[in-house]
Amino acid sequence: MCSQNELMGLWHFGKSSRGNGVGMANKGPSYGLSRQVQDKIDSKYDQELEQVLVEWISRQCGADVGKPEPGKMGFQAWLKDGCVLSELINSLFPGDKPVKKIQSSTMAFKQMEQISQFLSAAEKYGVTKTDMFQTVDLWEGKDLAAVQRTLSALGSLAVTKEEGTYKGDPNWFFKKAQENKRDFSDDQLKAGKNVIGLQMGSNKGASQEGMSYGRPRQIL
Repeated sequence: MCSQNELMGLWHFGKSSRGNGVGMANKGPSYGLSRQVQDKIDSKYDQELEQVLVEWISRQCGADVGKPEPGKMGFQAWLKDGCVLSELINSLFPGDKPVKKIQSSTMAFKQMEQISQFLSAAEKYGVTKTDMFQTVDLWEGKDLAAVQRTLSALGSLAVTKEEGTYKGDPNWFFKKAQENKRDFSDDQLKAGKNVIGLQMGSNKGASQEGMSYGRPRQIL
């Protein structure tokens, strides 16, 4: 057993250690810092864009998908199970629909699986990976601004493609720049090679006569 003096010594050591921050190195990031990061992400969420996206999705998918409560939380709840998103992407494909099964579920893994099917179909439609949100961005509400970015990119593609499947106002989204691809015939390619050959051969017979290269160096 420890004597009274030894117990007092241990108490003073513990108090001193707490005062100097000993034993706190393994403590995780503070809640305040995490909150600041989340607030910064949340500040990118666009309320006006939300209204445009809701109106477009409602027109695109029909009255059955309904409309959410205004605000970020309502927007998330509306899309969280992946069903509305799946209906949206299917409506943009003129032929075979990419999402074969759309089924509402209260089970977390089923909802995330439905969101993943939307993301795969959106990539197939042409949305780039840099414009794609992650499943947790929507399901856990980590970055709803990223969800908006994906849907905006999808709308821009739909307007650009002009396949007759887009049902919103064409002024809601910017048209994406399209590649100006030109196809040349074999004769045109051969003619181009001849022109290059003539240009390369135009210096034949040339000499250095009359050309000045500056003052010659003097050797003393």
